[in-house]
Order: sequence, then C-alpha cells, then structure tokens
Amino acid sequence: MFIGRKRELETLNEFYAKDGIGMTVIYGRRRIGKSTLIAEFVKDKKTVFYTATKVGKNRNLELFSKQVLDVLMPGIEDISFPSTEAVFDFINKNIGNDKLILVIDELPYWAEKDPALLSVLQKYMDTVWKDKQLKVILCGSALSFMENTVLSEKSPLFGRRDSQIKLEAFNYLDSAEFVPDYSNEDKAICYGITGGVAKYLSMINPKKSIDDNIIRLFFKTDGYLYDETRNLLTQEFSDLSLVNNIVEQIASGENALNAIAAKTGEKEQTVLYSLEKLMSVGLVEKKKCITDEKNKKKTQYILKDSMFKFWYSFIPKATSVIEMGHGETYYKKVVKPLLHSYMGSVFEDMCRYYTLMKGITGEFGCFVTSVGTWWGTENITDKDGKARSQSADIDVVALSVPDRKVIIGECKFRNEKIDKGVYDTLIQRGKLITPKYKLTKYIFFSLSGYTDWFSKLSDEDVLLLTLDSLYES
Repeated sequence: MFIGRKRELETLNEFYAKDGIGMTVIYGRRRIGKSTLIAEFVKDKKTVFYTATKVGKNRNLELFSKQVLDVLMPGIEDISFPSTEAVFDFINKNIGNDKLILVIDELPYWAEKDPALLSVLQKYMDTVWKDKQLKVILCGSALSFMENTVLSEKSPLFGRRDSQIKLEAFNYLDSAEFVPDYSNEDKAICYGITGGVAKYLSMINPKKSIDDNIIRLFFKTDGYLYDETRNLLTQEFSDLSLVNNIVEQIASGENALNAIAAKTGEKEQTVLYSLEKLMSVGLVEKKKCITDEKNKKKTQYILKDSMFKFWYSFIPKATSVIEMGHGETYYKKVVKPLLHSYMGSVFEDMCRYYTLMKGITGEFGCFVTSVGTWWGTENITDKDGKARSQSADIDVVALSVPDRKVIIGECKFRNEKIDKGVYDTLIQRGKLITPKYKLTKYIFFSLSGYTDWFSKLSDEDVLLLTLDSLYES
C-alpha cells in the first residue's frame, strides 16, 4: 500500500499534464522512498524506467538501451547503440505523438562516469525533442551531486526543469499511517526508531507489537537494521573509521565541532570535512540557536536520522550478546527501560513540527514563521544563597516575524507527570529570550499529563498538551 506523498504526487501530476517536453528532478538521501514515489506516479503511464548502477559509462548505456527497446520496440533484441546520441535519436523516431516518461534513477552513477551525459540530454531537450510529449525525470541519492551538478547554475540543464522535489523523511503523522492500530505512544516510538525513513517504516509489521518489531529488526543478526548503518556508511565513505567515530560521538551527545574533534583525536578541519560529507548525504544536519543564527559559536551538529541515533545508542554495546543469540533478552533488560529517555529528543522534534503546523494556521494567535530551539546560560541562586551560571535550553521556540511574537515550550516524554518545577523553569527561561519579540504563549507537552497543581492555574497564555494532542486531527 502506498502511503503519504500527496503533495509530491500532485506536483508530478501537474508536471505530466503540461504539453510538450518537460523535466523534473527528484533527489533525497538513500532509503527515503524516491523510487517508490516514482513507481507510484508512473504505474499507469507509458514509461522507460532505468536505474543506473556503478558499472561504468558503456554498460549503463547498454542497459539503458535495453530498457528503451523493451518499451518502444518490445521483442527486438539484436539492436545496439554506439552512443547516447544514438539511443536518444531512436527515442525521437519511435515516440510518435505518444506521451512518454523517461526516468533515469540513480543518475549520478552514470553521469559521474560519463561527463557529457547531461550536456547531451540538454541538447536533445532543446532541439530534437522540443516538440515531443516527453517527460524526463532525473533522480539521485547523492545530494551534493544533484544540487551542484544537476540543479546549479553551472549545470547544462539549468533552466530546463519544470519542478524539483527534495524528498524528506515522513513526518510523525504520516509515519503513523504505517501502524494505524498502534497506540499513540507506540506510534511515536515507531517514528523514533525509524526516523520516518520510508524503507525502515515499510519493514515494520503492524500486526506485531513495537517491541517485537524492534527486536526483529535491530537485535537479531539477520535483522534488516542490524547492519544498516554500516552498510550505508560503507556505500558513501572511504574513511569509514573516522566517519563512524564522528557519528558515534554525535549520537552520544557531543554536538560542538571542538568537542567532537577532541573526542575523536582529530583536527577540527579534518572533522569538519567529514561532517560536511555527512550533511551532503543527509545523515547529519547543522542546528543553530533560533534567536542567534549568525553566531557561529552557537552551532550544533545533530543526527538527522533518528534510526542512526537509536542504533548508535544501543547496538554497538550489544553486538556480542546479539551475535550469541540473546538480543531479545538484551532489549528487554537494557534497552526497553531506556526507551523513554531515548525518545526525549525525538518527542521534542515532534512537538516543534506540531507547533509549526498549528502556528502557520494562526492557532496560537499569531502567524508562526519558524520553529527551533534556544540554548545559552542562565544565572541561578543555590539553596545556600550563592549565585552561579549554568547552561540552559528551551525545547520549542516559535517565532512570528510579522507579529514580532514568540512562543516557547517544554517537552517531557516521561512516565512522570509534569509538575510546578517544570513550569517555573520555563517561565524563568522565557525571560532570556531576546526582547525583540514579545513572549505570548507557554506550551507544555507531556506524555503522562500534569500534577494537580495545574488544575489551579488559570492562565490563558499557558497551554497544556499531551502526546494524544499531537495526533488529533
């Protein structure tokens, strides 16, 4: 069953409905669902669908030509094409007045070995095919290649595309559609262990419990996700040891460049180079303090894929036990008691998404334009009267630039109810937010609800939400 991607399908259908030659570019990290999206879109349309591989220029041309022949002249096998131009000419002569979709998936594998491919494609779109009903879809997982070589101003194809789609992971609401009968807590955990990545979500058996799925996928040697991080990093990086070490440090909570460098024993410039490569393949992202984005010192590197965070949090320490066949026991005794703690940062992401989604519609009394986090220092007084400073953060900070308003929030994915202490802390930290914005709302998000103290609180600027609130339509 195909799930989600409604906006993307609408974009593709609009692209297909236009007359004449057209091109769209679809890109995104591996396992995100690009090929599945394209397959859904073309399922009832005449299509040449070729997926390039790492086999070199000539072999890709040969395999592509076979796909073209199978669609335009099925049953003919003794034709070969000496060049890309020759097969493109064949398409021109045999397409007639039909509308044809031409998909080249994993384009970088072919284009990197055939630097002229994009220029040839541009020439045919501008001249030979310009009056044809041909729709070209170029797709790739190498984000840097797709952005710098296919989409940039330097690309031969610049200005030719009708649209582009950067496919991201599913949000927590779309992810829940894969497990419709789960409780909201288990839906959230499902999102937390898959990161909303389409391939990983498709591996979840909705008829099995979330615990059974985690054990089967992560804590058995034949589980799909047991070796997934190594497989992905091996495909993308030659300096695997360093990259693995960097990801491990980020997963453990080291988010600053200097701290990661110190932990890995490498120079900051060396670590930065690997971090930029990790960002280019969509595994790491750079996070800035939302009210101080120009401050380079306030930059954190975080894992964009929470499956990676889950894996690095639990699997390396369990490898020996898993390989001896006791992964299920390890999960039940060691991992399960820590799940709520692990879900803390995932829940914060969910709450930020919810706040932006609702804030865009003006539900909080202003038009929210961006949501992020804030961190800095605060001055406090100890019980013995001594003043000191400590690090502080605010989980949810929603800005309304047009209204010059700010909304802040605190998130707790715990079995304990939120108490007055959590309320007092958020109120106090709200005073640290820049006076450029007027603070208008305080939102609390709780897995387990609130203590009786809140029943006496009558403040319209305070919103008390639960996990269930996030899943209400």
